[in-house]
Amino acid sequence: MNRLTWGMIGGGEGSQIGPAHRLGAMADGNFALTAGALDVDAAKGKAYAERLGVASDRAYGNWQEMLEGEKGRTDKLDLVTVATPNNTHFEITKAFLEAGFHVLCEKPMTMTVEEGEEIVRIAAETGKICAVNYCYSAYPMVREMREMVRRGDLGKIRTVVTNFSHGHHATGDDAENPRVRWRYDPAMAGVSGQMADCGIHALHLASFITGDEVRTLSADFASTVSARVLEDDAMVNFRMEGGTVGRLWSSTIAIGRMHGLDIQVFGELGGMRWASEQPNQIHYTRLNGRTEIIEKGEAGLSDEAGRLSRVAIAHPEGFPLAVANIYVDLAARIRGQAAGDLPLAVDGLRSMAAVYAAVDSAEQNGAWVDARPPSMRD
Repeated sequence: MNRLTWGMIGGGEGSQIGPAHRLGAMADGNFALTAGALDVDAAKGKAYAERLGVASDRAYGNWQEMLEGEKGRTDKLDLVTVATPNNTHFEITKAFLEAGFHVLCEKPMTMTVEEGEEIVRIAAETGKICAVNYCYSAYPMVREMREMVRRGDLGKIRTVVTNFSHGHHATGDDAENPRVRWRYDPAMAGVSGQMADCGIHALHLASFITGDEVRTLSADFASTVSARVLEDDAMVNFRMEGGTVGRLWSSTIAIGRMHGLDIQVFGELGGMRWASEQPNQIHYTRLNGRTEIIEKGEAGLSDEAGRLSRVAIAHPEGFPLAVANIYVDLAARIRGQAAGDLPLAVDGLRSMAAVYAAVDSAEQNGAWVDARPPSMRD
């Protein structure tokens, strides 16, 4: 099967997320890096794209050049990835969708709920895929957890507890660190810092695994480093459409936590836990039973977990291969084949609505507010 052509915006040399996308997109032979506008510095971006094997006429100085250069080609790109700062996601994603390209956008998909509603509308009108890189939902054992909930292994879900907390911004050196500074700058990050950066991953996992959506929430935000405008610690209580109670903690000043994404799901018949730092395992306990460890690669797992596993039992599959699984499902959809549970624009919209709801709640000292986008309210 021929490789699909792929272009990337952002994610240049020194980028945190760029290598994961390049490794992920090309891991299974589905995509070839064909075009790119990789850096805000045009010359640097072009040079880096060419070092990665992009032809000189498809190594662009900025995304506008890339759009103009690609949209008229008979061999135009099959997919464009947007891996730029938050405040550019909407404009770039909108432009490429309207020009007839499929898009994978980094989270958060937009800076406002209204922008999110517009992206959902444009994707529907153009018939183009707009996916969002909630890659943690593509770990094989997270897919297994979703299947366990669907099968009823845990019975009715009562409570979800999820965290995405680390201590890597505890030094408060934002002014000297460009990789940190923008995350707390409202002009680049939007209305929220840590909740919009990491908390939405944890919230998306809660919805993804349970198959339910957040209806209302109550939040408490704190900026523990005095120079920061946006929060670096967030606690959110939420309630889901089906009655499940949720708890979420997200922080950047939790010294000693390295990555800190984990989720626990408790139902009438059992409970289970997954952590991104031990991604091969689910700790599962049946009601009145012992705790067992379910290993990636063992016999008897769901087809979905098996489909997205590449290496033998006991060998960890990490973050780049979770990103790769997003590209696996994207390639299948682009080719018109059935695919797994790919996070789409509607998930990006729900996340942004939850972020704004959390900000609103925190400003009202934890008042319970509606977390749904306006288009999805009763």
